[in-house]
Amino acid sequence: MSSRIKNRQRRDFLRGSLTMIPAITLGSGVTLTAQAAEPAPNLSDYQPAFFSDEEWSFLLAACDRLIPGESEGKGPGALDTNVPVFIDRQMDSPYGHAERWYMQGPFVLDGSPDLGFQYPYTPRDVYQKGIAMTQAYCQQQYGKRFETLDNDTRDTVLKALEANDIDFASLGESQKLEASEFFASLLENTKEGYLADPIHGGNKNMAAWKMVGFPGARASYRDWVDQHNVDYPLGPVSLTGERG
Repeated sequence: MSSRIKNRQRRDFLRGSLTMIPAITLGSGVTLTAQAAEPAPNLSDYQPAFFSDEEWSFLLAACDRLIPGESEGKGPGALDTNVPVFIDRQMDSPYGHAERWYMQGPFVLDGSPDLGFQYPYTPRDVYQKGIAMTQAYCQQQYGKRFETLDNDTRDTVLKALEANDIDFASLGESQKLEASEFFASLLENTKEGYLADPIHGGNKNMAAWKMVGFPGARASYRDWVDQHNVDYPLGPVSLTGERG
């Protein structure tokens, strides 16, 4: 398969994701208070507010495999667009602290999936425990930390998390948090950070919007609504007024 076809498929997937993750409002509870436009930080210079150094190393490596970037010829990736910055900031938001969630028991851990999230954990807890369990698995299975594994092995570990093939309970998780729950949070937040407005920390320079041709928060583009299969030529606009 040519790289050109792969890139087109990648854009088609991300365009579909845009229908599930609105730019103006996110189901995760991220605050939408607009801030003065500030230059996006370089990821290498960013100091995480929530994650420890070891957790941050895992997050960088995991996000890089979930949305690979320029180095693999696939357009801007999670690291190119500061997705880990978005996730770190989420952890200090009401969402990260589960401030708007009902967190009283009992928790029906073996109930129907229709009951929703059934753990006594905030998203902050899910990340800390999920990362710790995944690192324990990698040490047990490969004798290395996740971020020191080669890319193919990282992908194998992430697929095992997604399929719930890693038993967190056997690694010391007492509240039955499942690997697939951790992976689902990681994947959802990664996609949100990639496609959300830059005021939340990700989508640096609106690179993801530019790739899929999304106009962002532009006030009016009615002239283009009925022009199907035509690339939008004006570039995106962020909530702070930044233009791409």
